[in-house]
Amino acid sequence: MLKTVKQVMLAGSMLAVAMTAASADDIVVGSAAGITGPIAELVAPIVAGRELAAKHVNEQGGLLDGDTLVLAHADSQCDPTAGVDAGNKLVNIEQSVAIIGASCSGATNGMVQSVTIPAGVMSISDSATAPSITELDDNDLVFRVAASDAYQGVALAQLAINAGYTKLAMTFSNDDYNAGIASVFEQAFKDLGGEITGSQMHEPEKQSYRSELSTLSGGGAEGLALFAYYGSSGITIVRNSLENGLFGKFLAADGMFDTSVIEQIGADALRGNIMITQAASDDANVSYQAYAAAYGPAYESQGYAASAPYAAHGYDAAFLVALAIEKAGSTDRAAMSAALREVASGPGTVIRPGEWAKAKAAIAAGEDINYEGAVGNNDFDANGDVTGMFSVNTVGDGEGYTTDLIR
Repeated sequence: MLKTVKQVMLAGSMLAVAMTAASADDIVVGSAAGITGPIAELVAPIVAGRELAAKHVNEQGGLLDGDTLVLAHADSQCDPTAGVDAGNKLVNIEQSVAIIGASCSGATNGMVQSVTIPAGVMSISDSATAPSITELDDNDLVFRVAASDAYQGVALAQLAINAGYTKLAMTFSNDDYNAGIASVFEQAFKDLGGEITGSQMHEPEKQSYRSELSTLSGGGAEGLALFAYYGSSGITIVRNSLENGLFGKFLAADGMFDTSVIEQIGADALRGNIMITQAASDDANVSYQAYAAAYGPAYESQGYAASAPYAAHGYDAAFLVALAIEKAGSTDRAAMSAALREVASGPGTVIRPGEWAKAKAAIAAGEDINYEGAVGNNDFDANGDVTGMFSVNTVGDGEGYTTDLIR
C-alpha cells in the first residue's frame, strides 16, 4: 500500500476534483472518506473502488439520459466532527443526491445524524461497522454494505476459543467503532466460556500505554484482545506490550489490519502471535472475480490490490447508488432508498460488477434487477444492514499476512 506522503498527494488530488464545478449534465454523488487520519492507507484503495464503479457507469452509457456520474470527495478524517463538516459540504455545497461513506463509524454517525438524515439524503457506507448504526432512527436512509460488528465480534470470539484461549485481557479505543466491537466480543467470549480478566478503555494518540498494559497484565491473561486503529494507538500498544514483556499474543479486528503493523513491529515478533479479522469477499465468486479483473489493472500501478480491505465494498456501494438512481428514474432523493432495496435484492435479472450497460437496458425494459456484488448479494435487512463474511489474518512463514476465509 502507499505510504503517508503519497497518501497526502492522493488526498489533495481528490479534494481538487471535488471542488470542480459540476456541469448541467452531471449527477453528483458525495464520497465521504477518511482520506487523512488514522487509517488513511486503508481508505485510499476503498475510494479507488468507488471511482472504478463510477468509471464503469460513465463508460457504459452514464446515468438516466446519459448524464455523467461525478463523485464529489470530502475528507471525514475518521472523526465525528469532520464527518459533520464533510456531510455539510457534500449536501449543501456540492448538492449531492446521495452519499457514499463515511469510512469510520464515528464519522458516519456524526454525518448521518447531523446532516444527511435531517436533509432526507440517503447514505451507504462501505466500511462503517459499529452496531450503533443499526439502531439509528434513520427513516430508511442509512445503509451499509459492510457487515455490523455484531457479527465480526462474535467471529473473533469464536476464533479465540478455537485457538485455545480461555482468559484474555481487553483494551479498546474511545470511539464508536472500537468500543462497539469490544462490547460484542466481550459478551460473545464470555458466552463461549471464556474469561475477560481485565478491560480498559484507552484514549488514542498517546505516546505510551505502558501503565495501562501493566495493570491489564496482572490478571493472568493468555493474550490481549486489542480494539484500536493501527495508526492512532494499536501499533503503540503492541510495541509497548512486547518491549516490556507484558503481552505476547494479540487478537484484533480490522481496524488493526494494515501492513504497517508488520513493518513497524516486525514479522518475527508477530509470527504465530496475532490474529486479525476483517470483512472479506469470496475470491471464488464470479462477481468478485469480475470486480478484481477490472480493479487490478486499473490500480495496481498505485500499489492497490483488489483484495485490499473494503475496496470491493467501495465498488459495490458506488455501483448500488448508481443503480438506485437509474431505477428511480430521477435524482429525487425521496425515491432513492426504495429504489436501492429493489435493485439490491432478488428476484430479477442478475447484474454483476462491470455490467452497467446490461443493468441500464434491463431497467429501461421494465425488468427487475438483482445486483450480485463483489462482496456478496448485498440483501439489506430492515435496518439497512447486510450479513457479510470475514477472514482471519495471521503472520505465517513469510513477511506478510496469511489470509483464510472464515466459512
